[in-house]
Amino acid sequence: MAVVGFDDIEAAAYTTPALTSVRSPMADQAIATVHLLLGLIEGGPGDPVVIPSELVVREST
Repeated sequence: MAVVGFDDIEAAAYTTPALTSVRSPMADQAIATVHLLLGLIEGGPGDPVVIPSELVVREST
């Protein structure tokens, strides 16, 4: 069975089996969210944003 969690918290490495997770920079997420929110407030369309993420493979995969 493959188990993948989101948000690569430190505890994911210490479970049994260790959980595979997705790591995405929080600062980039925050900046993209603010830009999208400000764009929506100004009446513009919400443009899609792609934030680079990394799959952290551990035992659960």
